Amino acid sequence: MRDPEQFDAFYRDARERLLVQTYALTGDLAASRRAVRDAFIVAWHHWRKYGALDNPESVVRPHAWRLAQRRHTARVWHREKGVDPDVKEVLDALGKLGSHQRRALLLTQLAAVSMPEMAREIGIPLEQAERELQTGASQLSLALGCPAAMLRTRFERLAASVTGTVRWPRATILRRAGGARRRTHTAVGVAGAVAVVVGSGFAVTDAAGERPTLDRADAAPPSASTTPTPTAEPTSDAPEPLTLDSAAMLPASALTSRYDGRWRVERTGDNHAGTGLVVPCQQDRYADPNGRDALVRVLAPRGEQRERGAAVRDVTQLTELSSTKKAARRTWRTAADWYAGCTNERVQLLATRTPEGVGDQAVQLVLRSWDDPVTTYVVGVARSGEYTTTVFERVPGDGTPERRRAAGVLAEAVQDLCALDEGGTCASDDPPLETADPLPVGAEPSLLSSVDLPPVSGVGRPWAGTEASRPTSNDAATNCDQTSFTGSFRGARFTRPRTRTFVIPKAKLPDEFGLTETAAALPRKRARALVEQVRDDLSSCSDGDLATDVERIRSSSSDRSDQTVWRLEVQVSENRTLTFWMAILREDTAVGQLGFVPGGDRTITREDFLALADRAQARLQRMRDPKT
Repeated sequence: MRDPEQFDAFYRDARERLLVQTYALTGDLAASRRAVRDAFIVAWHHWRKYGALDNPESVVRPHAWRLAQRRHTARVWHREKGVDPDVKEVLDALGKLGSHQRRALLLTQLAAVSMPEMAREIGIPLEQAERELQTGASQLSLALGCPAAMLRTRFERLAASVTGTVRWPRATILRRAGGARRRTHTAVGVAGAVAVVVGSGFAVTDAAGERPTLDRADAAPPSASTTPTPTAEPTSDAPEPLTLDSAAMLPASALTSRYDGRWRVERTGDNHAGTGLVVPCQQDRYADPNGRDALVRVLAPRGEQRERGAAVRDVTQLTELSSTKKAARRTWRTAADWYAGCTNERVQLLATRTPEGVGDQAVQLVLRSWDDPVTTYVVGVARSGEYTTTVFERVPGDGTPERRRAAGVLAEAVQDLCALDEGGTCASDDPPLETADPLPVGAEPSLLSSVDLPPVSGVGRPWAGTEASRPTSNDAATNCDQTSFTGSFRGARFTRPRTRTFVIPKAKLPDEFGLTETAAALPRKRARALVEQVRDDLSSCSDGDLATDVERIRSSSSDRSDQTVWRLEVQVSENRTLTFWMAILREDTAVGQLGFVPGGDRTITREDFLALADRAQARLQRMRDPKT
């Protein structure tokens, strides 16, 4: 019987030693890591036999060495970068030794085997092995310019340079891959046996005259005295190529260690069934329709009852393996765009952050669905090499989500993928989060989108926006400034002018209700002058129009940007007053104006409009400089 705990302990104990040895043998760290990993996959395949040995490392080591040399030979133009000069000198000197001399030195210096074991492993007589060792040590000492007694110190420095630098896959991943390899080899043997029977011309039947099939539940076990026919094994000793194994997905322990309570894995699958849309905002079954493999896993707290219509807390991981890194970069962008530009009704993008040091690319997005029951989404999308993984967390309510913990879970998901063949950069355990600009979305990335807009009190229907168009008028302007974005300003023409209006259809709101944004580009000095003109107009408006009350909410200025927000109340009759929120914005050469007219008590909060002005300013950075 194969003992997983025994194998796992052996894997943890021996993998670094084998990595050092194969690295010293080839000077190729990537080939060495993969060789050691695959040698352990083969070891689990044969663990019933290997596990019974006093020293299983003695049979795994030769296999790892062969795989490392084979893979390094396939990468003949590979040159390791960033190697310490002292280590590089040792690797270069070892590379100039004969094969027997190099192996003899590495076995005695890095594997600590006896002389007879060294000779047996190399495959030469003991006397010859002793000569090869002596010759190799002399030549290495001469090449390094140090006495033979100092060689061990040089090897220790080499070992220290790589020990602890590699992220290893979990033992469960290797055991699953080894189990798959074993099943494949068994299938090859069965196929070979079937071919022999068919080729012999005999028809086999049971006593009732029926042809036996492989799925007969009552098939008799083979007799203990029967001599089994040897099965045909593939001649290559390398394991089958790894695709995406479920052991590379987040385990429940990853969430239990970071969140309250105990978590469980609810289901794992390849997402072939149904529509394939397993989380909100997802637009297609796969972000990479031409990908090599994909898996979806859903995790939930233990003991939590799921009632129909109630908000649930769960975590869904979607992982895809692309065919190339270039394809994976497209996959990451597609997946990130799904959530950054979520098209689900009444879903708002609250924040965008970058988890520092997580894979090759990573982003964290916080969204909220304002439909009943209100639910917050924390979405992390990361890429490591050819893998793209999304960790989608649903949290009931509108409270502040645990962003740092979610970033840690995303980092752990990347750690499980980066050590695989197709993996890339790994991740730190608790990555810091840096506030980032929103990702560009929509046909006009310099303008607001529906996903940016907050809910309106007392309204349960979604926002809808017009197509961005060239402005003929400016509904974002107030009666105080009447700013225009057409024609020219002080001799400079507006370039790339666009306007867009958002309303809420079928909500029985007053005709004046709506939000409009208008923007264009001007030369920098003209852009700053336009902002100052609007500020001057608003500051003097109440003096010239007693029916208008102007309150400046906040204002900021710098060489690169400007923002001022006002709240206006306009008395249109004795019994009716209109409220108007307005912001003037500048990002370098881009100028924008944002205006919102509530429908009585159907409005957004002061904080919501300020946040919306900040979002509009962040998106304004996407506008290109004016045409010259």
